[in-house]
Amino acid sequence: MPDPGPDKMALSLPSCVLLVLFISAEVISSTESSKCIARSFGQNSVVCECNSTYCDAVGSVTLPPLGQFSSHLSSMAGSRLEADQGQVQVKSTGAGLRLTIVPYQKYQKIRGFGGAMTDAAAINILSLSAGTQEQLLRQYFSNEGIGYSVVRVPMASCDFSTRQYTYADTPGDYNLENFTLASEDINMKIPLLQRAQALSPRPLSLLASAWSAPAWMKTNGELIGKGSLKGQPGGKEHKTWAQYYIRFLEEYAKYNLTFWALTTGNEPSAGRMTNYSFQALGFTPEEQRDWVALDLGPALHASSYPHTHVLVLDDNRLLLPYWAKVVLNDVHAARYIHGVAVHWYMDSFVPAEISLGTTHHIYPEYYLFGTEACAGWNPIDRGVKLGSWDRAEDYAHDIMKDLNHYVVGWTDWNLALDQTGGPNWVKNFVDSPVIVDAKRDVFYKQPTFYSLAHFSKFLWEGSQRVGVSPSVETNLEYTAFIRTDSSVVLIVLNRSSSEIQFEVWDPAVGYIPAKAPARSLLTLSWKTQ
Repeated sequence: MPDPGPDKMALSLPSCVLLVLFISAEVISSTESSKCIARSFGQNSVVCECNSTYCDAVGSVTLPPLGQFSSHLSSMAGSRLEADQGQVQVKSTGAGLRLTIVPYQKYQKIRGFGGAMTDAAAINILSLSAGTQEQLLRQYFSNEGIGYSVVRVPMASCDFSTRQYTYADTPGDYNLENFTLASEDINMKIPLLQRAQALSPRPLSLLASAWSAPAWMKTNGELIGKGSLKGQPGGKEHKTWAQYYIRFLEEYAKYNLTFWALTTGNEPSAGRMTNYSFQALGFTPEEQRDWVALDLGPALHASSYPHTHVLVLDDNRLLLPYWAKVVLNDVHAARYIHGVAVHWYMDSFVPAEISLGTTHHIYPEYYLFGTEACAGWNPIDRGVKLGSWDRAEDYAHDIMKDLNHYVVGWTDWNLALDQTGGPNWVKNFVDSPVIVDAKRDVFYKQPTFYSLAHFSKFLWEGSQRVGVSPSVETNLEYTAFIRTDSSVVLIVLNRSSSEIQFEVWDPAVGYIPAKAPARSLLTLSWKTQ
């Protein structure tokens, strides 16, 4: 996404936002390398409470000199990105487990990590005072925060809205003459995205996903439930739906917000195979293939946004590799497509190697990207759990499994929710890394926030995954990357109830002594030159 530049960005920001940006220098000094204000809500770990004047932050991380390493630890016991340093050893420490970095085994490069600016997220962020809003956005997007570079933006409403709407609700409006952004976009999401971009040291990669076409274009005449576009790909409904995407990009561009990518629609299997109680638009893989080939691809190519990436699927990975085969084997569709988007729900039903691995090996030129995940979605473990370390481990395990199977980025769901896990018009409440308590003007950073931070803060865009070889079988989970400055990052998850001692051998520098406490997540990083 091109950088709009500081002058253009400033012109697009309301004066109240600029005021917050000017006073935020005080916020920076109070957050730099500060400690968590821990609060317990009866789960097996704690949350960190933040308000308008104070919030813990890892700060700007710089590597120690060659011959030393840095570590950051989070744990069920209460550590939150706890920083430390150590000395690289010339000789082996004699640990029973050695993890050897294999730099010549090179895999995919990282695109980024992030979350979604849903209506619900925007409502919750804006329910806070200006100072607390600024703290929250800094935690995600500033240099002192955790390095989010991807923001998924729903096109019109989804279940995490307070009402059902699209941008073209006038029946028969095939020319989209009445297309207009909603108040949720203009008054909430767009200003917050502009503020996030102003805080970020790099251009944000915005990702658009639609949940449903307007009801008058659909077979069931509703935004929810089973229903697909009327007619066939190449027909007027399919062409209008493609132009709807172009109009969305055009309207957001008026606010200096340009999209890196768009998906072909959120969870297309929902509107075909299940009767969702919230917004959905059904596509079979064959229909999606033909819509991209005949309508969406040509419309994008002819628009002002021919370089916007197109990601297909945007659904659970258990549909792979079949979905990818149907769509990507067609040369007419495949020439417009850049990647395959996956959600994390029901990942346990299919091994990553069979779904992600097989898809990558068949279609290595198309990248795999995680576009949605959240805790608390399962009916037997529903909603917010303040301080759940189990959910932090679930996040880390899934991110690591995805990264080790060629995924180039991972996007969380709502950036912020309230204490009930909403608002959500259909009461489909879930959890979020940030939970807002508007009455107290505070927000809580969940263990999942720190779980994501171990990846998003340290795996910069362009970091390349490399091999790791264990000397013996181990309960540790791990993944390693070489960053663009040739430094190495190793992330280690210990889900066991015992501390595990180990050493890392990097042939370029030597031996790194380490230990992973029980129920912990550890990020090690060091220079190689």
